[in-house]
Amino acid sequence: MVVNFVIIEGMGDNMGRNLGVASLLVMLMLFSGLSGCFGDDLDFSFSDDEYLGTGIPGSLTMACLSSQKYTSMILEIDFEPGYEPETSSTDLLKERMEQVCDKPGGIEILLTETDFQHSGSWSADDVRDKGSDAKSNDPQSGSTLYWQAIFPSGEYENDGVLGVAVDASTIAIFGETVDEAEGPIFNRPSSEEIENCVLVHEFGHLLGLVNLVYQSPVDHEDPDHPGHSNNEDSVMYWAVESSDISSIITGQLPDEFDQDDLDDLAGLEAGTIEVEKQLWLP
Repeated sequence: MVVNFVIIEGMGDNMGRNLGVASLLVMLMLFSGLSGCFGDDLDFSFSDDEYLGTGIPGSLTMACLSSQKYTSMILEIDFEPGYEPETSSTDLLKERMEQVCDKPGGIEILLTETDFQHSGSWSADDVRDKGSDAKSNDPQSGSTLYWQAIFPSGEYENDGVLGVAVDASTIAIFGETVDEAEGPIFNRPSSEEIENCVLVHEFGHLLGLVNLVYQSPVDHEDPDHPGHSNNEDSVMYWAVESSDISSIITGQLPDEFDQDDLDDLAGLEAGTIEVEKQLWLP
């Protein structure tokens, strides 16, 4: 279900971001349709001994959090002409990943203009197949971990989806839908701001957030939107997933992992939270 929400924020100087979205007036309007961040064909119910292939979002979580085998990381951004992401988006992504991934050899952005030779809407299989064709290296290459975002022309097959995570190392951001999500009303989030938070959000799914390959000791997963946070100040908040995020009239979009997200990742790294469905374990 797509949820379109309108947030009206007071104009006084004392109505800062610290009040949070929940303290604002929220109007919910429900429409039928699907706006999930995950490929429709993904099955998160596999047991570990059944688990094969390129994985699900979160199955390279430990490879990112640990430096035992993978000491460096490449964030590969493959984009079609006219769809190069904003520098602010890639800079923010690198900053957020450096915050949580132990990579003493560094995390680098690799930008490549690519012709995906695809027309029409995109399915999860299309993202997976075209992403695989464009990859510069296997995700697990020597001591380097490669995660990929593709920025294709066209839109996802389900209306309103800004981004989708399709396996352990691949996401897609749909620039046309991001641009359409930019509201015409003064002080609504710009397409750049939306792209910033959606890119981090989808890579957050590759990190396993929220509860994709583990069970958090803290109840911060939204019960109506599995795999997403119930905290409007987290970049993993469920509403970040669809173009209806443009209905926020004013205020800053979330672009950071909240403390519960960070605590989950720290617990996974420390071994105090059990993890499953991993393609690599330390």
